Amino acid sequence: MAFFTTAITTLKTLVCAIGAGLAAWGVINLLEGYGTDNPGAKSQGIKQLMAN
Repeated sequence: MAFFTTAITTLKTLVCAIGAGLAAWGVINLLEGYGTDNPGAKSQGIKQLMAN
């Protein structure tokens, strides 16, 4: 049973890390869109940020 507990904890950590990475990527895209006044990048950044 300890194996499953360890596996679930590891998967939780992995999913949280992936979500945090995607959120950071969305924020970067959003800021790039505001920096260059590019509406496409703004939209993409908002979509990625809201997906998490």
